[in-house]
Amino acid sequence: MSSSSAAGGGRWISVPPERLDRWLANFAERHGATFTAEVDGAVRVIAADGAVATCTVPFGPLDGALTEHALLDRRVGVLLVRLGGYAAGVFEGRTLVSSKVGSRQVHGRAAAGGTSQHRFARRREGQARVALAAAADNAVRILVPEAGRLGAIVVGGDRSAVDEVLTDRRLAALLPLVQPRLLDVPDPRLAVLQSTPDLFRAVRIHLVEPAG
Repeated sequence: MSSSSAAGGGRWISVPPERLDRWLANFAERHGATFTAEVDGAVRVIAADGAVATCTVPFGPLDGALTEHALLDRRVGVLLVRLGGYAAGVFEGRTLVSSKVGSRQVHGRAAAGGTSQHRFARRREGQARVALAAAADNAVRILVPEAGRLGAIVVGGDRSAVDEVLTDRRLAALLPLVQPRLLDVPDPRLAVLQSTPDLFRAVRIHLVEPAG
């Protein structure tokens, strides 16, 4: 379980689905009797003392009870893109059943001044285009053949790089499956890809507790 502060108050907590029932029970023990309602695609749990836990629904819309919904094993495609690398994989539940990971060099620092700086910027733009094209080719190879069998596509890495890759017309069949959340991951490597179920299966909870 992990947590982080949120703009506007409260904090975000990520809870594995296997621990969600226990977390909600502890919430009720701390804050009193709870009332639960679906609000804007989330499950909001309001306690007697005013504490509120708003639970996102992974792979919505919600189908039945939240915990059972979150625990379902799904066939999920994952696309991770940063300028330094890319990864695509297909998961059956937590098991990675197919994948390909790669990288392309993109220089990150500009040379100082004048003509050399412009040359560097043009070279870097060219390297970025090649890297993003390679990431798109990878997604075409791993994800597109699975489009009809996938329940969702999860993306992660750098938002602008991911968005640029998804403009490739060959990936059009994947777009309706893409989840809105962007996974915060380092440069894609096989180990990073293998760890993504911990992120995309978790139920994210926005927790607001009474002062004091």
